[in-house]
Amino acid sequence: MQEITMLHYLFISMILFVIGILGIIFSKHVIKVLISIEFILTAVNLNFITFATFLDNANFEGYILSLFYVAIGAVELAVALYIFYLMYDKKKSENLDKYGDL
Repeated sequence: MQEITMLHYLFISMILFVIGILGIIFSKHVIKVLISIEFILTAVNLNFITFATFLDNANFEGYILSLFYVAIGAVELAVALYIFYLMYDKKKSENLDKYGDL
């Protein structure tokens, strides 16, 4: 049986990041774009935790940064959903092509 190393975690993080980028590029729906941004945030958090686990001896800086990043991501999502709600009230569409006049 093979031992799980740092490269395994970084590979999973890279896959999550690529899925998020592709979701942002190819999606026309606002909620799908927000979910893709959350995939990118998850990939970054996984990197923080991986480097903190494998390289940081006792400082726990990666874990603390990851907690701050989760808090920032939650606030970002709440603000983005509220902005989407206001835009949806005006345009009555969730397609990003309708919001070109911003």
